Amino acid sequence: MKDKAFCILLAWLVTGFGFSCNETQGQTKSRALIVDGQNNHQVWPKTTVMMKRYLEETGLFEVDVATTASKGTDANFHPDFSKYDVVVSNYNGAAWPEKTQESFVDFMNQGGGLVVVHAADNAFSNWKEYNQMIGLGGWGGRTEKSGPYVYYSEDGEVVRDTSEGRGGGHGRQHEFPVVTRNSDHPVTKGLPSEWMHAQDELYDKLRGPAQGMVVLATAYSDKGTGGSGRHEPMLMAIEFGKGRVFHSTLGHGDYSMECVGFITTFNRGCEWAATGKVTQPIPEDFPGPDKTSKRAKPEK
Repeated sequence: MKDKAFCILLAWLVTGFGFSCNETQGQTKSRALIVDGQNNHQVWPKTTVMMKRYLEETGLFEVDVATTASKGTDANFHPDFSKYDVVVSNYNGAAWPEKTQESFVDFMNQGGGLVVVHAADNAFSNWKEYNQMIGLGGWGGRTEKSGPYVYYSEDGEVVRDTSEGRGGGHGRQHEFPVVTRNSDHPVTKGLPSEWMHAQDELYDKLRGPAQGMVVLATAYSDKGTGGSGRHEPMLMAIEFGKGRVFHSTLGHGDYSMECVGFITTFNRGCEWAATGKVTQPIPEDFPGPDKTSKRAKPEK
């Protein structure tokens, strides 16, 4: 109680100097902006709420949401990206205004963070810098001209297939094991070598520049469920300018985002994109190789 009283008193004394008690203790939170408003996945209002709550529950983030108009390019969509440490994209829709695109590229070049979730990698197929940021994407007319199709061979080797073909696909939704491919990266350090993810779309045949990209985890896209028959990237880390990008293909539905594997990698990916490090431990309820683990979704 004495410590709390001292903290309150100290915060009151230093208000005029423009910093809070948390800041005096070195506990300043990162600022995150979730962008949404258009998405072919109609569950996006729920998933935005879920991701906002997940980040806030870590105690590491203050989170705002910027929502575009429901259709077409929103001429009034001009977030001040410079106020944030990381932008989370839950957006798949019309192009942003040109000035907004330019300011976002500046934000990333100057060291900003980006987290791309599921269908956000379908967006902006004609925006060169965005495709470089996300490494790989799907749909939106993406083909071999967009970049190689990247997957893992049965021998665990990365394949960059430049042959003709569309970019983006998936089979039927199902639970599937995710394989950690890079256990040294801050986002995936300490994760099990394999863990079971909840029902989701398993993206395959993604294409893109794939420059400065590290595949952190993959999943096998089984032909029996309509998949590619290959090990497809699920989690990726990409460098763009001075910025950091965490790309998760997971998270089709609210039920997918209830997976503790999604929650953990999302939160850790956001912290890494924002700060370059990860301080969050692996939770005790993280899924194992044979069974999923879920938490009830937050309602608001």
